[in-house]
Formats: sequence, structure tokens, C-alpha cells
Amino acid sequence: MSAGRENDTLCFFINGKKVTAQDVDPETTLLSFLREKLRLTGTKSGCGGGGCGACTVMVSRYRPATKTITHYSATACLLPLCQLHGAAVTTVEGVGSTRTRIHPVQERIAKAHGSQCGFCTPGMVMSVYALLRNKPQPTMDDITQALAGNLCRCTGYRPIVDGCRTFCQESNCCQTNGGDCSLNGEEDSDTPELEEKPRLFNKDDFLPLDPTQELIFPPELILMAEAATPRTLRLRGERTSWVAPASLEELVALKSQHPEAPLLMGNTNIGPDMKFKGVRHPLLISPAAVPELFQVSETPHGVWVGAGCSLAEVHLLLESLVARFPEETTEVFRALVQQLGNLGSQQIRNMASLGGNIASAYPNSDLNPVLAAGKCRVSVVSTGARREIPLDQDFFVGFGKTVLKPEDVVMAVFIPFSTKGEFVRALRQAPRKEASFATVTTGMRVVFSEGSRVVQDVGLYYGGMGPTTMSAAKTCAAITGRPWDDETLGRAYGVLLDELALPPGAPGGKVEFRRSLTLSLLFKFNLEVLHKLREMNVIAEELPEKMEPLPRDIHPGTQEFQAVSKHQSEQDPVGRPMMHRSAISQATGEAMYCDDLPKVDGELFMALVTSSRAHAKITGVDVRAALQLPGVVDVITAKDIPGKTVRTIMGYDEELLAQDEVSCIGQMVCAVLADTRMHAKRGAAAVKIAYEDLPDPIFTIEDAVEKSSFFEPVRVIERGNVSEAFKDVDQVYEGEIHLGGQEHFYMETQSMLVVPVGEEAEFNVYVSSQWPTVTQDAVAETLGIPSNRVTCHVKRLGGAFGGKVTKTAILACITSVAAWKSGRAVRCVLERGDDMLITGGRHPVQGKYKVGFMNDGRIVAADLQYFSNAGNSIDESVLVVEKILLHMDNAYNIPNLRGSGAACRTNLPSNTAFRGFGVPQSLLVVESMLNDVAAALRRPADQIREVNMYRGPSVTHYKYHFSPDNMHRCWDECKVKSGYDARRRAVEQFNLQHQWRKRGLDIVPIKYGIAFAEGFLNQGAALVHIYKDGSVLVTHGGTEMGQGIHTKIQQVASRELHIPPSKIYISETSTATVPNTSPSAASFGTDANGMAVKIACEILYERLEPIRLKSPKGSWESWIKSAYFDKINLSATGHYRGHDLHMDWEKMEGEPYAYFTYGVACSEVELDCLTGDYRTVRADIVVDMGRSVNPSVDIGQIEGAFMQGLGLYTLEELKFSPSGLLYTRGPSQYKIPAVCDVPLQFNVHLLPDSDNPHAIYSSKGIGEPILFLGSSVFFAIKDAVAAARSQSGLAGPFPFDSPATPERSCLACSTPFTQKVPAVKAGSFRPWALNI
Repeated sequence: MSAGRENDTLCFFINGKKVTAQDVDPETTLLSFLREKLRLTGTKSGCGGGGCGACTVMVSRYRPATKTITHYSATACLLPLCQLHGAAVTTVEGVGSTRTRIHPVQERIAKAHGSQCGFCTPGMVMSVYALLRNKPQPTMDDITQALAGNLCRCTGYRPIVDGCRTFCQESNCCQTNGGDCSLNGEEDSDTPELEEKPRLFNKDDFLPLDPTQELIFPPELILMAEAATPRTLRLRGERTSWVAPASLEELVALKSQHPEAPLLMGNTNIGPDMKFKGVRHPLLISPAAVPELFQVSETPHGVWVGAGCSLAEVHLLLESLVARFPEETTEVFRALVQQLGNLGSQQIRNMASLGGNIASAYPNSDLNPVLAAGKCRVSVVSTGARREIPLDQDFFVGFGKTVLKPEDVVMAVFIPFSTKGEFVRALRQAPRKEASFATVTTGMRVVFSEGSRVVQDVGLYYGGMGPTTMSAAKTCAAITGRPWDDETLGRAYGVLLDELALPPGAPGGKVEFRRSLTLSLLFKFNLEVLHKLREMNVIAEELPEKMEPLPRDIHPGTQEFQAVSKHQSEQDPVGRPMMHRSAISQATGEAMYCDDLPKVDGELFMALVTSSRAHAKITGVDVRAALQLPGVVDVITAKDIPGKTVRTIMGYDEELLAQDEVSCIGQMVCAVLADTRMHAKRGAAAVKIAYEDLPDPIFTIEDAVEKSSFFEPVRVIERGNVSEAFKDVDQVYEGEIHLGGQEHFYMETQSMLVVPVGEEAEFNVYVSSQWPTVTQDAVAETLGIPSNRVTCHVKRLGGAFGGKVTKTAILACITSVAAWKSGRAVRCVLERGDDMLITGGRHPVQGKYKVGFMNDGRIVAADLQYFSNAGNSIDESVLVVEKILLHMDNAYNIPNLRGSGAACRTNLPSNTAFRGFGVPQSLLVVESMLNDVAAALRRPADQIREVNMYRGPSVTHYKYHFSPDNMHRCWDECKVKSGYDARRRAVEQFNLQHQWRKRGLDIVPIKYGIAFAEGFLNQGAALVHIYKDGSVLVTHGGTEMGQGIHTKIQQVASRELHIPPSKIYISETSTATVPNTSPSAASFGTDANGMAVKIACEILYERLEPIRLKSPKGSWESWIKSAYFDKINLSATGHYRGHDLHMDWEKMEGEPYAYFTYGVACSEVELDCLTGDYRTVRADIVVDMGRSVNPSVDIGQIEGAFMQGLGLYTLEELKFSPSGLLYTRGPSQYKIPAVCDVPLQFNVHLLPDSDNPHAIYSSKGIGEPILFLGSSVFFAIKDAVAAARSQSGLAGPFPFDSPATPERSCLACSTPFTQKVPAVKAGSFRPWALNI
């Protein structure tokens, strides 16, 4: 581009309004444009890499060639603004709003209770909206496909799916109303129903979907597209230029002149590289306007598909061809259709191009192995030449490299028809079932001589087994010309194992698993081919079972709760399933989160600079290069802190910004202030830190134990005499289990805005924090000012789960220092990768146990040792260890029980509080112990659990008295509701009939202590104002983070003031209105703050008594008006003292909890033993939570916690490099549960007729307890693995660590294929990742 040329003007529409933009930087994404320029903040930023779906929008385009309009979902974080010329974009604000009309999609997700924290909700809405624009009556498969790329950390997905199910044609099931399902079968059909069971929602109340009411495509854009003379678009930014040529000739010429310039279509590859890897391209060429790249032409031998076609378009095209042509000719098409259904999310498939996917040459590409095996080829054009290149082993030459020359343009891809006797299959295994890069992926093709089993030709290509797509040529040679039988394949396995050998420290790790997958996937192909040959009458022998895919259809579940009393006032909302009070605003994008706050005049953005060494001295910090960059204003270091430079917890100091030494990768060293996010990020990247490495960093628990690296105190607790008791038992077993950590993955990353008021050192801090008071204290301490000068405001949090307390306070301190020094407002919002790197997560734990038991299953003695990986600072780690030990009895009365717990000090980022606070780790160790006792005795695990449960009046190991009656009711009810005994028999029968698929079933209880053991934290406070018009404003100390506390508080105030909830408003949590609050944590938020609000409302209602007696038939508004004129105080504070709890660790006794919440879960899985993939076929949960204040909120918490636990125990893996760097820093590497992981039948029952005198309205805390019950899926997988092992002659206890990933499950099954892979001795090589 010539230096002086002016930018061309972009023209596009957003929500029906025309937008023209000239000075567009090519690096600007649609997301930043929407949020920062247009102030359309409904579209959220969750990950920045297209992996979470929070930023989903709908893009509509007119196609002049077909005169049709296409609508598709896309992730705005990857979509370059420059790419939108001529497009119409619809955001959540354009779909519907409370000011105009709410769209049925928004209404149904909200009213079906599918929005909790709400941060993901706009993206969910947009994904389903885009689907409905194309298909107003979708199938359930369409719905789940549309939602596959949208992550939610709160709900567990079930209510989202149920809300969307109401759009389906098949949605006549009884359960779509949120009621019971007659398919469950556990109810006696002969029993007459006296009254209808209460439902969570009624679909008859929903607005109908009317496609005629949608925004029309702008006619102006149609006229633009029909214009005869397309023109080239040129734009120049700060560092990058953009050219969108209008013809093929111009494209070829441009590529010839600038061979290093990438071609950008969907930006799903180039975008993340530029954003996360710092790759810079001076010129980007966008060929989106070149029509030849989108042409499709059929020939007698196959079809040419334009390289510019999106993967979604290719998917639709191939599906149509499969329907049109004979089956024997569409083998390659069907294999590609299968892979395209698994590749990425719907949004990514809508954006990514076929040519881009091939040319990027990813090592684990799903398409390239199939294209290569299927004998496909590409048509390539460059200056003066057009040629065809086969997609074979010679095409892929290295990591991200092909034989294509830099100046080549891929025009089209030829996909051939198959012939008779030719079979092509695509097989893959991935860490998550959908929207996940493959671990190993294959394309396999075999051609037989007619009527024969003799192999004429074979092609085997693998992804994930090397730096690029690999051909197993030697294996093919061993098969070709031979009959397809066990002898030939048996020989082929040995050749394949040698041919695709991976070094033990290969990038990506999982080496043993990946090598076994090459064999098991070939075996699967073998089974399919054999069955095909039998269908064609080529062979007649009996064959092994056909490998059917795992079940995947989500069925309606049951959500059962007790109806309120008939005598309860219709106006009283307590006990009723009331929608989350902000659900509609969240679904329309109007709900405000911290980073949605408008920019303050003069505002600066802060980006952090973190350590790149795990254990080193800082010898220098060079900020000169950063300060010379455009927009950079200043660099903040520890020397700029006017007050205290550390945060002190339990006697240990944690530096806000490191000065002389760093103790983990990701430790904050300094911060860069700039005028924009991008400038701050570039400035941070330019800061140079010099280090001098210190010796012997500690990363693992084993290293820490060996070097006695612990945070004090180390805790011990014992009841009975464990050592003596071991002498009198029938059997003793010793075992251990390792539980990996877990990332919070709240959808809204750490966010804050600090605004100096401008006088008397006063600051307003807008922050996404669970504990505003601790943030206030920390900021005041850091700035050296009184707390009364700092006001913290929390509107709502986009999820937290324990991760927005201590680290949030430290981040707010650094941000406040920046605001103090600059005198300007400063905003800090962490990118997902930085958030995951800096903030830590759940503690990994190693549990060791020695258990003594009798032959009848009674456990007489148990000695448990817990070691947690605390990281580089103490944080709340010792408190987590204490809770681990206090819960180690779970539901079991073990007369002689000893536990010790230590928080290991390591050189990893500090771990912190996480939902459950140690209990999920504690109980997994205990339940594994019971599981091993059952295996040792060859008895079912549920029997061992039953025989050891507390019964009658009971006392815990810390001498706390309680009744386990409701725990037993939950256990018995769960067994009945789940049909446990009959299903246990069915599972055993299934396992006898299937060699390579096994089912597992398990049932697990929990006894969870509620409230803070530190008694002072159990207090709550509230402030209630009644205004003259009768409206009520409630403020309390709890923060709304999706758990529904504001909704429940609204219900409390409604009951106590005898007014409808619509008259009550809760604006925010603020330290200026309610001081000295406790954290919203420990499942105690409603208990404490609900009681405080109740007290305040009772005071106000009592004050109104004279007015009410004087005018008993008066309206609420008339009473308030009279009270005002009578000078009655219409404002009241409420303070709830809370429970005086304590724990004496010297005496090993105390009363650390107010009461117990009980629950039981029964889960069934089906496991593919060849790949380790599994599906949760069904989950039944029964919970005693007293009398629910709001069943829809509480059931949502139960389902969300269960799914988070399922992620912890079966899916989520944090991977660290040998130098201590976190590899897994985003949704592409770290997999949380998605829609595909929801139990196919998900039933929740709240125990009826339960009372709890220790909490408000007899309810119980529910936020944390159920997370552990996700372990029922872990133990069901272990049960299925045990069935597979018994088939190989292996019996008894076996080690099985958490999470039970496909890798662990597959290897533990010990199939003939895993046994063929030689084990590598630990310590003989440098691993790719540490086992943390």
C-alpha cells in the first residue's frame, strides 16, 4: 500500500443501523468495536480466542450468485472488523430488550432458569437465535450442536437445554414444562395423583416464535452486493495493513508481491496467533470477495469445492451429496461429514475455511488425514501457473508446513467419489467429546478386489502422532495384497507401533495413550470393515460385536420439589420457583458487569507484567522500550506503593509486586498504564526483566514432602486409638490417590475500575469481588489511607466460585496504586490466559490411606494423610487443609480415625479457595478408600458404604453431635428413585454382552458442614429503605455471582413486608451502605444476609403497625405515605450475629459448623474401553436442603455444582511445563464441561418434609455441597474400568487417579492394545508436563 493513501470506508449494519467507518485498524475485532466504540456491551469477552462462545453474534450476508441471504453465528473476538464490509451483524441488543420487546429465545432461557451469573447468557441467546433464523423448528440435535461452542460454568446446562427444547417439534414430552417425566418409570402408575406436582416453569406461558417479526436484511446491502463493479478495499492501521482484492488476478498478483502475507478468511488460525503468540503481520490479504474461491463444481469423478468455503458450508454441501448419490460412491464424503461434525464449534465452522484448514497443517488436524486417505487433491494458482497437488504424505512436510510455495493460492479441493469395494472411515479421540482438538485423529481407506477380502490398496493417515499429518506407509505395505483378517491385522499392529513411535517426552504428552490409540483406532476400523464385508456376503464367519457410538441424545429429566402449603398466601414467594431477578436483563445483554461500565474521561488501562521464572532473583527491570511505545503513560512498580507493599495472611507476607525475588511463573512484577487495552498489552510485552535463577525450584507435592517445604501449621486430628485398632482387624489395605487441581474458569475474568474522586484521597472501586470489605481494607492499607475513603461497589459477578477474594484484593491494590499515581481512573481486566496464569485454582491433593477392616466390611481403623499443593504463597491453604480434615469422615462412623494435613509450599502460582474449599479433595480420598475395601472383599461398594454409615444419634471425630437420619433418607430415596438394584443387574448383563464397551454404576453420599468455623465471619448485615411511593430498596452484605442471593433476599423482604417482589429492588453491594461484611462464601450467604434482611424488615413492619391498625384496608402505598407524614423512620438496619462456631485444634474438638447439608448421587456411565471416551447415561441426585427458599435457584445450584464436580473428577487437567509454566491457559487447552457432558438423563429430587431450625425459613446452604457428588461419575467410570479389567483377568483394587480422563480410563482398562505399548521408566526422560 502506498504510504499516503487514505483508508477506504467500511460499510456494514449493526442491529439494523448503518455503520460507516474509515479509520479502522486491521487488528480491531468486532468485539472491541462493539464494546468500546458503540457501547454495545451485551456481547461479552470471555476468552478472546473463540473458545467459550460468550461473544457470539449473528452475521448475515447476501449472496448475489444465488440471490439468497445467509445467517450464521460467529465469535466476535476473532472476527476482524475489516472483514464485515457488506455484512449485517445482529447482537443480543438487536434481538430484543426490556425497552422494546423480549425475544422468545431470551424469554425461554430466562424463565426456564437457564441464567445464573448471566455472563454466558447473551452468547447462548445468539447461538440459538442464529439457529432459529435458519430453522424455526429445530431438532434437539440442532439445539445441542448450536450450543456446543458455548460454555457455562454455573447452570450445568440442563435448564438452558430445557428452555431451548420448547422450540423443537418433538417437544411434546410432559417434562418440557419443567415437570416430571413419565419415562423415568420409578413412580407407580396405579397410584392416583391427588394433585399435580409443582413445575419449575410452564411453557404455555411463553411467547410464540414469530419469524416474521425479525429484523430484515438491509436492502442497501443487497444493492451494494449486486453492484456490477466490485472494488478493492484497502485499510491501514498502526502496525498492519489490510487489502481485500476484488478479483482472482489481483489476489495472485498481491500474493506474488507479498508472499509472506497470510491469506485471512475466518481468522480462526491467524487471529489467535497474533493475539496470543505475538505474531505480527505487516500485511493481511483477505480474499473473501474473490468469487472463484467459493465455486463448487461436480465432475464424473467427484466434486471440486472452493477453498474459501466455510467448513459449515462444506458440511452442508457434503450432506446434500450423500443424500443424492449411491452409498458406495460417498465413502469419503461421509467420513468428512463425520469429522466436520466434531471439528470445533458451530461458530468456528461458520468462520473457518476449507483451504485455511488444510494450509495451516495442524499436527492434529481432523480433516487432513481423511482428505489424504481419500485421495483428495488441491488446485493451486500462482503467477502464470495453475497446478494440482495430491494431498498425501508428501504434501505435509513439517509443523504448520506444506509443499505449497509462499506465493501459492489454494483455489479448490477435489473430493473424489468412492468405488465399489472401497471403504473410508474417520476416527478420533479428543479430551472432550465436542469442540475440542483431537488427541489422535485418523483417516483410513481400504480398497478390496471385487468379491474378495484381499486388500488392493490401503491408506492410513494419523493426526496427533507427530509434527504433522503422518502416513503409516509401512503398515499399509504390510496389509496390501493380503486378506483382511486377524493374521494380517495382527502383523499390522506391530508394524504400526514401530512406525508411529513417539519419544516419551514428545510435545503434548500422553505418549503411551496416543500410541495405544493408533492401534485401537485401527482395530475399530478393522471391525467396521469386517462387518461391511459380511453385509456384502464376502465373508461368512462370526464377528466380534460392532462398535456402536456411545449414546448422545439428551432426554428430559425430573426436577422434583415440595409444593408450598395450601395455606401460604399467593403473594408470598418463599418456597416457590421464582426466576432469577436479573435473568431477563442478563438474557437481553442489559445486565451490567464491571467491564461494562462506561469509560471515565481520561481513563487508563492497566496490563500486568509477570515473572517468566519460577525461582529467581530479579537483577533488573528495563521499562525504557515500553515507555517509548504509542499510548504508554507509565509503569507501576513496588516503589510506587505509598502504603503497605504486602498482604499478610496467617503470619505470612505476600508481595503485591515482586521486588527482589520471584517464586513462581506468573508472579506480578510491575504494571503498564496506557490509553487503550492494546497499547497497555504491547507495553507490558516490551518490559524486559533480567533474572538470576535460584537452585532447586519445588513444583510437586512429592518434592515438597521430601524437602519438608510446608506452610505452618500442619494439622492433625484423631479419635480412638488408630495404632492399637490396626492390631485387631481382619485385613489391612494401604493405598493412595492423587487429585489434580482445577481452574475456576469463571466466565468473567478478574475485573476492576478504580476512580479517584479528586478530593481528600477518596476512591471509588468498582470490582468483581466476593468480599467487598476485604478489597476495601486492602486498598486502604496499600494507599495508606483510612477505609472510610474507599468505597467498593459490586453490581454482580460473572461467576466466582471462591476465586474472587484474595487475588482480587491484590489486583485491586495494584490498580488503586496506578490510579493514585496517575490521578486518573484506571481499569484492569485480565485476559483469560493471564487470569489462569496468575490467580491459581483448586489445590491438587495427594491422599494416602491405611485402612483396617473386618471381613464383613466394617472399617475399624483408618489413617489418612493429606498433602495439598499450596503454591508460592499461603493464601487460604491452611484453612483448606483444616476443612479437609474436618470432613474426612464423610458419612461414615469409623471408631478409630486419624488424619494429618499439610499445605505444601511450592514454586507454582498460589492456589486459593474454590467451591467446596477442600471437601471435594477430602472426600474423594475417603470414598476411594471405601471403594478399595469393597474391591478387596469382592463386594459391591454400596454395601460397604451402608455398613459403615453413621446411625442414630452420632458424634463426629471432632466431637460434634448430630443426627444422620436425613442422610439415610436421602440414601434410601436415591436408591429407589434411581432404580439402583435393577440397574445394577442391567449393568452386569450389559457388560457380559459387550467386550469393548462397559457400563459402570455407583452411588455416593455427602455430609457437608455449613457456615464458617471462624465464628466472626457468620454475621450478616442489611440496610432497607422504604421510599414515599412504596418502593423498597434493599442492600445487604452478600454479592450476587449467579447463586441467586439477591433473588432469595427479594423473596425474604417480600414475605416480611407482605408486598409483592416487584416492589423490591436490589441495586448493588456497597461498603458505603453495609460495612464490615463477610465474604459471600461457605454456602452461607443467604443464611447470614437473609436473616439480616428479615430482621430489618420486621423492624420496619412493626413500625408500620399503628398505621396498619388505623387503616386495615389501606394499600401499602397509602400506609407508607401516612407513615412519612407521621414522621416514622422508613429506613432500618438489620444485623444477624450468626452462629458462635469454633474449632480447637489442640484439643481436637469443636463446633465448626452450624448444621449439615446431606445429599446422595447415583450415576451410570458407558465407557468405550478402546479410547477411554465415556457418556454419563443418567444421574439421580437427592438432596436434603431443608425447606427450599427458591427451588428453581436451588436446583440450579445443585445441577451446576454437580457438573463442576464432574469436570473436576473426569475432565479438567492443568498442565505445567518442567520449568513451572502453566500450559493450559484458555478453553482450547483446558476443557470444562460443555453441553455434550450433561448426563443424558439428569434427575434432581429435593428431600420433602425436612426442617432445619438453624437457618432462615428452615432452609439449608446448597452452593458447595453437591460439587463432590460429581465424583459418582468418577466412581461409575472406575466401576466400568474394573469390568474391563476383569475381562483381562485383573481383579481387586487398582490405582486410579483423578481426573478420570479418557487417557487414564483407557490405560487402566488394560486392553490388548494398551498392553502392546511398552512402558517407559519414569525418570529416564524429561517429561513434556509435570504431574502436579
